[in-house]
Amino acid sequence: MEIIDAIILGIIQGLTEFLPVSSSGHLEIGKAILGDNSVPKESLLFTVVLHFATALSTMVIFRKDILQIIKGVLKFEWNEDLQFISKIALSMLPAVIVGVFFEEELEQLFNGNILLVGCMLIVTAILLFLADKAKDTQKKVTFSNAFIIGVSQAIAMLPGISRSGATISTSVLLGNDKTKAARFSFLMVVPLIFGKIAKDLLGGELTYDSSNITALSVGFIAAFVAGLFACTWMIALVKKSKLSYFAIYCVVVGVIAIIWSLV
Repeated sequence: MEIIDAIILGIIQGLTEFLPVSSSGHLEIGKAILGDNSVPKESLLFTVVLHFATALSTMVIFRKDILQIIKGVLKFEWNEDLQFISKIALSMLPAVIVGVFFEEELEQLFNGNILLVGCMLIVTAILLFLADKAKDTQKKVTFSNAFIIGVSQAIAMLPGISRSGATISTSVLLGNDKTKAARFSFLMVVPLIFGKIAKDLLGGELTYDSSNITALSVGFIAAFVAGLFACTWMIALVKKSKLSYFAIYCVVVGVIAIIWSLV
């Protein structure tokens, strides 16, 4: 892999992990426009490295929160920190169920279905518009909220639905504080990323070529730095109710995708 390709892929992964534009949807559109063979099929190891980089960037941004949660959990009391961990675990259930029992059906949707991608991008846009109009509160995420947000995360496995956009919008529409909604959305994905990494590692499909160490390294750094930027920026945008810009973008791309699929 060329160094420049690794940097570009790393930046794309770092940005789209947090910005509400659906990386999977854009990939499907790119494949349809440029042709399946024009989009290189990167190694599983490279994908794992990029996902680890974005998970690590999330942990750096929320390092104080994570340390506080760990300290709270180690007290072995039913305190706010242990409750937060429990809510994160609860929010993971829908996505885990879909991933385990409907993996093949889900993969079939990632087969150049541009009409679906276009429609789902517009759904993402609607969610972002509604979230921007919601009033800010001081309400924390409840257990019932956590499960509903988890359902939205599972739905976001569809191409065209943004994971961060769906989970943050759902949380805000449930009446939760916007900053707390973004915090919960970004922290809830970390265990899923590490779970996916563990699955890939245990699957025995990873192959390592020492000649690619440079590409892996720069890809990791690019994804990590881009992730730090995107995560910080997204938190500020949610707090200031600026998601409508991304909503407009998703509408434009969604409409173009629908027209492209019909002509």
